Amino acid sequence: MPEPHEMPEPHEMPEPHEVYAPESRVDPYPVYARLRAEAPVHPIRDPNGIEHYLVTRYEDARAALADPRLSRDPKHAWEALRRSGLYPEGGEGSEPHMLNSDPPDHTRMRRLVAKAFTPRRVDAMLPRVQEITDGLIDAFAPHGTADLITALAFPLPITVICELLGVPEADRAPFREWSTAALTPNYTEGAAMPPHEANRLLREYFTALVTERRRALRSAGDDTEAQPDLLSALVVASTEEGRLTELELVSTAGLLLVAGHETTVNLIGNGMLALLRHRDQLELLRSRPELLPAAVEEFLRYDGPVERAMLRVATQDLEIGGTPVPRGAIVTVGVASAHRDPDRYPDPDRLDITRGDRSHLGFGHGIHFCVGAPVSRMEGRIAVGTLLRRLPDIALDESAGLLCWRPTGVLRGLESLPVRFTPERLG
Repeated sequence: MPEPHEMPEPHEMPEPHEVYAPESRVDPYPVYARLRAEAPVHPIRDPNGIEHYLVTRYEDARAALADPRLSRDPKHAWEALRRSGLYPEGGEGSEPHMLNSDPPDHTRMRRLVAKAFTPRRVDAMLPRVQEITDGLIDAFAPHGTADLITALAFPLPITVICELLGVPEADRAPFREWSTAALTPNYTEGAAMPPHEANRLLREYFTALVTERRRALRSAGDDTEAQPDLLSALVVASTEEGRLTELELVSTAGLLLVAGHETTVNLIGNGMLALLRHRDQLELLRSRPELLPAAVEEFLRYDGPVERAMLRVATQDLEIGGTPVPRGAIVTVGVASAHRDPDRYPDPDRLDITRGDRSHLGFGHGIHFCVGAPVSRMEGRIAVGTLLRRLPDIALDESAGLLCWRPTGVLRGLESLPVRFTPERLG
């Protein structure tokens, strides 16, 4: 058994840790490599002043994500979160969806969402996802240059999740600003709005849309599979434990909107960047498109969309990697660090689309494993595969300058990804 790693007293905690430094946004992996080598768990402080335990190694990270003693319910840390400004309204500012809950509430909500978000509904979207992808590429293919984030990686998943939920096209314009703000730390300079304000706007929008759906469903049956969209299916979904409450329904819709596209934006953007920087892997994938599913899994591991998992709170004293973690402590799982752990992945800093390893934590692990993972994987396969097929000489546009990474506290994604290619003649 490893020797316990003692946490220092609060007054000994460092200033905001270097994982939050601007240079770590560009390339966090050297910092994580050093942290992994030093200890499995590190005491760090974020720019909000929140002290937490950062888990750095794969086996500890996987175990922590599935540990029922680590709660996802923010009520266990209200005081610290309120002081930090993350939940200035306290409990009123939280969203009672399944990502912010523990069993039995989580179990009940997850079953209801799964009843509406069925494999059949996802599979039916495949032709439409291909159609959307082709249409987006049609718009920039004749020009010879593009920003893949604004031209493809963002509009594809936001269109898909909005169509799944049944959000009218005319209502979608503010969603990028709201979802970006909801995931941008409140300590970010120049942020358009604080996270709690973005969540309030999403809540107001979906409250109105749910009311509209209820009116439309009064004369319809309660067959979940027969509903025209996911939101309608959530409204009518029921189990022996009942249905989603009004607030749970609204909160769940907001969660699906934000989580349903933000990670996929980064999957497509980070994945294409990895390929463009590793031409041998790009050419291998172009010559062997049957490797696309394995390539998507490697994108999720190598430079995945999630850098650090959503915080958890210890509901009792426990140990992680031999480190004592007291009841009430906040724990953060360093997913990006775990994905470069050489004890789990041979030569972890190398992109290898033939690796074929689905053990990554890109969609989480345990009861909070992402319910939308099949949709994200499908969109990633279609987006990357279509780009390589239609734009044979696609390359980074070095003249566009340095790449910038979004200042999110949990996710890892590019602000833009400029590329160049031989213009495609359409028609």
